[in-house]
Amino acid sequence: MNNDKILDLKKKAVDIRLGAIEAVYNGKSGHPGGALSAADVIACLYFSELNVNPKKPKDPNRDRFVLSKGHSCPALYTAMAMRGFFDLKEIKSFRKLGSLTQGHPDMKTIPGIDMSAGSLGQGFSTACGMALAGKLNGKDYRTYVMIGDGESQEGQIWEATMFAAHYKLDNLCLIIDNNGLQIDGKVKDVMNTMPYPSKFKAFGWNVISIDGHNIEEILDAFEKARAAKGKPTVIVAKTVKGKGVSFMENQAGWHGKAPNEEQYNQAKSELEQYKATL
Repeated sequence: MNNDKILDLKKKAVDIRLGAIEAVYNGKSGHPGGALSAADVIACLYFSELNVNPKKPKDPNRDRFVLSKGHSCPALYTAMAMRGFFDLKEIKSFRKLGSLTQGHPDMKTIPGIDMSAGSLGQGFSTACGMALAGKLNGKDYRTYVMIGDGESQEGQIWEATMFAAHYKLDNLCLIIDNNGLQIDGKVKDVMNTMPYPSKFKAFGWNVISIDGHNIEEILDAFEKARAAKGKPTVIVAKTVKGKGVSFMENQAGWHGKAPNEEQYNQAKSELEQYKATL
C-alpha cells in the first residue's frame, strides 16, 4: 500500500479525534469514548473507501453509510465536514438548539447523512434495506454500517444479521466497533455478545477480524469485503474506547461525558503531540 496514503489517513484520524473532542467540549455533553474508538475506521471510509460526492449528497449511485451507533456522531460529523459536506465550524455548535450537528445524525437536516440514528439496532436494519434495494434496482452502490458491541445486545441486530445472509447481500459491509465497553461497564459483564466471528460465521457471513486502529488492516479488510461474493461481510474491529486520549482510554465512564476545560486542553495536547510524531 502507498505509504503516503497510510500516513495521510493516520493524520486524518487524529483530526477526527480532535474534532470529536472539540464537539463534545463545546456541547457540554455527548459521547467521546465511542467516537474516538471509531475514528480510524471512519477516516478510512470517508477518505478512501466510500464513493460519495459532497456536491451531490443525494446521488442515487453513491455508496451509503449508516452510523447505527448514532451517539458516536462527533467523529462522523468531523469526517464529513473535513470531506466537504458542511462547514467545519458547525462542529463547535454540537448539540446546541437549532444546530446542524445535533446529538444524533439527522438525515432531514444534514447533507450526506443516509439514515437518522439513535435508537440502537435500527440503523443496521435500515442498512440491510438499502443493500437489498440496491440489488433489486440493479445498482452498483455498496452499503456500509457501523454498530457498537453494546448495541449488539439488541435483538434486532441478530434479526438483521439473519436477513442479510438470507438475501445474500454481498453489497453490505457491517463494521463492529468492538471496544468492549458500554455505558454500564464491560460488555461481557452486562450482556456478553461475543465471540463475534463464530456467531456471524454460523449465520452465513464472511468474517474479517482486524485491529480497528491499524489503517493497513482496515483498508485491506474493505478490499476483501468488496471481493466477497454471495454473502455479506462483517469486519470485527478490535478497538480501544477513548483511543488517543490517555485518561479516556478503556474507561467506561467516558462513554457519555464531556471533558472540563482542563481535560479538554490535555486531550487536545495529547492528540496534537501524537500527530506531530507521525
